Amino acid sequence: MFGRLLPFLSSDVAVDLGTTNTLINLKDHGIVLREPSVVAVKDGSSEVLAAGDEAKRMLGRTPQNIRAVRPLRDGVVADVDIARDMLRAFLQKALPGRISKMRMIVSVPSGITEVEKKAVQQAAQQASNAREIHLLEEPMAAAIGVGLPVQEAAGNMIIDIGGGTTEIALLSLSGIVFSRATRVGGDDMDEAIQNYLRRAYGLSIGERTAEEIKMRIGSAAPLKKELGMDVKGLELISGVPKTIQINSAEIRDALEEPLRAIIQALRTALERCPPELSGDLVDRGVMLAGGGALLREINTRLSRETGLPVHTADDPLSAVADGAGKVLDELVFLKKVTSMDG
Repeated sequence: MFGRLLPFLSSDVAVDLGTTNTLINLKDHGIVLREPSVVAVKDGSSEVLAAGDEAKRMLGRTPQNIRAVRPLRDGVVADVDIARDMLRAFLQKALPGRISKMRMIVSVPSGITEVEKKAVQQAAQQASNAREIHLLEEPMAAAIGVGLPVQEAAGNMIIDIGGGTTEIALLSLSGIVFSRATRVGGDDMDEAIQNYLRRAYGLSIGERTAEEIKMRIGSAAPLKKELGMDVKGLELISGVPKTIQINSAEIRDALEEPLRAIIQALRTALERCPPELSGDLVDRGVMLAGGGALLREINTRLSRETGLPVHTADDPLSAVADGAGKVLDELVFLKKVTSMDG
């Protein structure tokens, strides 16, 4: 599919600039960086103290003069300056001394505005001084990354559940026939868990604890054996630390609202599917990618709601970065599926 290689440029990179995590795929080397999209800055200034894993460890634990912030919200750049500094730090870590004059692909949500595209391009350009910057829609990147035959005259559907957005796209003949994005993702699931514990137990927990709960006992459909865990937080009434026991059934209930939003977006996408391609989905099914694809039984739930086979990618977290990396190797295909500024 991507037979003709571009002249070797060791610093050419593909970047999955996600709300939750950033991945960098270095041409001919694969994924060389995978870190949280978090930056620690000194309050009242733009001085970056830490980025990635180190900054995430500071979430909810910083002194008053340090803020741990996420420069991307709902899949798009919310703070260009901080996003630039974060990306620069990641590039310097992944490619020490080789971050100028590169060719770069940056994945973006489908359907973002021109203003949002410019924010991504500006952050990437200032961080790298790249000679070319291409923007690749995340559903296309994810579909290529998981190995869907997107160049065929047949329908392929991908659901990419990221931290800030869920992207659903129908692809055929190297293009997106129809896409639908809903600004609901893994972060909304974490927030739903926080809200549930606040209402049900009067317990306040942070983002990291909510994410841990989701990963350890979260599910989208009943489990053969329900799970449980202890959760530590701050009791709202007394203001003192408290430990409670919760189980996967109640967390599943807490996740119902964001799950329903994803299901509704999928149904809308299926309703818009041309009849000539809908038959392909009955045979091929739908592919799940993104961090949200790791939620227990989400493929079972989506299959039950749609009547279609739903498959989970082998490495859903890397799908977008893998796909963008493959596109980087093929100049003709690169120009066909991306936009460019550089």
